[in-house]
Amino acid sequence: MRAVIRTSVGGPEVLFVAEQPDPAPRPGEVLVRIKAAGINPVDGAVRGGFYPLLGEPPFTLGWDISGTIAALGAGVTEFKVGDDVFGMPQFPKKAGAYAELATAPVGEIAAKPAAIDHAHAAALPLAGLTAWQGLVRHGGLQTGQRVLIHAGAGGVGHLAVQIAKARGAYVIST
Repeated sequence: MRAVIRTSVGGPEVLFVAEQPDPAPRPGEVLVRIKAAGINPVDGAVRGGFYPLLGEPPFTLGWDISGTIAALGAGVTEFKVGDDVFGMPQFPKKAGAYAELATAPVGEIAAKPAAIDHAHAAALPLAGLTAWQGLVRHGGLQTGQRVLIHAGAGGVGHLAVQIAKARGAYVIST
């Protein structure tokens, strides 16, 4: 498979397309043929050496994926080959979205809704999780509360607005 490899610390010039061995799913994992990958600020921070999550290069960046299941690991019953899925597998321990194939634990992906395409699905995981954690998990957002969301048209902000509205909050946004 082809993958975008980070070879050293720096800007985009340290990224190269290279042939890599196809990964194989372990028990409880699936192999996803990636159709779209999200790009997030954390990717640039890791590439630039400001957020050393993945150790020393070389490695493949990216966490948000959307694609089609190409193979199942032993014991997987939640999905079948050909299912469309999306998610953020193995964040932050392992990346690999900037590739043609990636493995994912079944608990870290979800069925892609038919109403959205792969490009839009790949843009959701990290931004959506960030919005959810800020509002619900850490913020304790309850129905009827008022919530101020700065940058409500941004990547995380527009999802925070939708989550807050869906939970019955009164939203004020900048």
